[in-house]
Amino acid sequence: MAQNTSMEEFEALLNESFEMDTPQEGTVVKGKVIAIEAGQAIIDVGYKMEGRVELKEFANPGESPEVAVGDEVEVYLRAAENAKGEAVVSREMARREEAWDRLEKAHANEERVDGAIFGRVKGGFTVDLGGAVAFLPGSQVDVRPVRDAGPLMNIKQPFQILKMDRRRGNIVVSRRAILEESRAEQRAEVIGNLAEGQDVEGVVKNITEYGAFVDLGGVDGLLHVTDMAWRRVNHPSEILTIGETIKVQVIKINKETHRISLGMKQLQEDPWEIVAAKYPLESVHKGTVTNITDYGAFVELEAGVEGLVHVSEMSWTKKNVHPGKIVSTSQEVEVMVLEIDGVKRRVSLGLKQCQRNPWEVFAETNPEGSQVEGEVKNITEFGLFIGLDGEIDGMVHLSDISWDERGEDAIQNFRKGDMVQAVVSEVDVEKERISLSIKALGGDKFAEATGGVKRGSVITVEVTAIEDGGIEVEYEGMKTFIRRSDLSRDRAEQRPERFSAGDKIDVRVTNIDSKTRKLGVSIKAREIAEEKEAVEQYGSSDSGASLGDILGAALKGDE
Repeated sequence: MAQNTSMEEFEALLNESFEMDTPQEGTVVKGKVIAIEAGQAIIDVGYKMEGRVELKEFANPGESPEVAVGDEVEVYLRAAENAKGEAVVSREMARREEAWDRLEKAHANEERVDGAIFGRVKGGFTVDLGGAVAFLPGSQVDVRPVRDAGPLMNIKQPFQILKMDRRRGNIVVSRRAILEESRAEQRAEVIGNLAEGQDVEGVVKNITEYGAFVDLGGVDGLLHVTDMAWRRVNHPSEILTIGETIKVQVIKINKETHRISLGMKQLQEDPWEIVAAKYPLESVHKGTVTNITDYGAFVELEAGVEGLVHVSEMSWTKKNVHPGKIVSTSQEVEVMVLEIDGVKRRVSLGLKQCQRNPWEVFAETNPEGSQVEGEVKNITEFGLFIGLDGEIDGMVHLSDISWDERGEDAIQNFRKGDMVQAVVSEVDVEKERISLSIKALGGDKFAEATGGVKRGSVITVEVTAIEDGGIEVEYEGMKTFIRRSDLSRDRAEQRPERFSAGDKIDVRVTNIDSKTRKLGVSIKAREIAEEKEAVEQYGSSDSGASLGDILGAALKGDE
């Protein structure tokens, strides 16, 4: 009987075990801590299953584990039984599943979540959100870049979830969004108490090349370098230091962006109000060069008043030169006021106007026809450029180099650096041009030689050379050539060899060409003219007189 009872009990227990709803692997189950040993908590998850969990899984980052015997905890059932016959459970994975459910709700409601930064990874940090690990990008740590994140580690603080992907297990959070939100509230409050034109005090928080950031009590305003003083300020550090308390004026408030523009110079007297009266047009003043650019130089007339000397107004002679080669920074110069624009706060100045126009000076001291001397500065295809007094150049055109040679040939006789003399032929002050002539130095030999000579005149020339085609003769230093056909009326006498060098002969002028500078002469033309004159004077051959008689009578009459 007892045996039957035990069999019945066994059967009942067996059926009961079969009917038990055992938990599925991969789910979260509740368990009870029944013991703690060797750094592990032994947890009874029911269903006659026990598992072990490392104590560290019960601790938050930077905190000690809080677990005791008898505590009810939730764990993740990874496997119902391992090789030791124990259930494989994980508190960390349970916390993760729990955390994901909680975080998804918070993300959907745009709520903040608490977490702690516990590690550093490439590009940012890892954050424990109560079981789930999130990524905090470096740009989302603070409003400004953080050099040392040590003080922020392992401290519970709020975060904003930016992105969640449960399937991939990715969570991206931001601390910066929380700070910006609270900062925006603070800024809105401070800005609400500010008004444009209001004078306030602030502390210089940061200095950059373009200005300084001033803390106005929870909100920063930008004091631009151009609003620090009426004068030119090269760098804000010239005026301000970090930590200094300064008085500024609120220039502009942008309600949308919460940006505040500040000014210091607005608290000072504006020097531009008296510029027009103090600096009349064409008045000359001394100033200091403050800045040099490609297009000119800025000259400070007084603190807060600067004018621009355009590159075209810097020098009479240096046209294509960088302003830095004419003036230097901090140099004191004399300038003339050319134009004032009070609206745009611009003053146009001139440097060259304080000196006389060198072309005017040259025209006064070197009138046309005067002789000058200078160095050959440049040789071009159309002439020579000669350096003259006052750092100006004069040009000798090809046609003005020599009387006897072609300009292209004559220019070959000159080199850069040669000292040459020339005659001033023309000075154009407006166009800044000076025309010179080298050939005019010795006067016009051709004009001098042919001054009293007319076409048809009989002149005496000297034979200088005998050639096959004729003879070369000279008259008052001017050489010309008589062709063989012009040597005599008689063909038999048209022999160049009958003449010798040094012979003096009478010739008739047939042509005077001042452009080509050639003098045409002929013995034949002289003989024909003499015969014609004799015939007219002493009769004609038609009257019975022979040509010999007529010429004889003409020669006799000459005696």
